[in-house]
Amino acid sequence: MAKVKIEHNKDMCIGCGACAAACDNWEMGDDGKAHPKKTELDEVGCNQEAADNCPVSCITVVEE
Repeated sequence: MAKVKIEHNKDMCIGCGACAAACDNWEMGDDGKAHPKKTELDEVGCNQEAADNCPVSCITVVEE
C-alpha cells in the first residue's frame, strides 16, 4: 500500500511548469497543464518541492 498520495487540482493549474522543473514525477500534458506521472508512492521524494513551488497551490502531498 502506498504511503504517500499526490492530489492535484487540475482546474486550478496555470501550466507554469514549476512542478515539472522541480520534480521528475511531474510532466506537462498536451493541454498545457501539469500532471503527476504517479499519484501513489512509497516516498515523498521531490513531490513536496513540486507542491511548495506551485504558485497557485494546486498540489497537495498527503502522507498516510
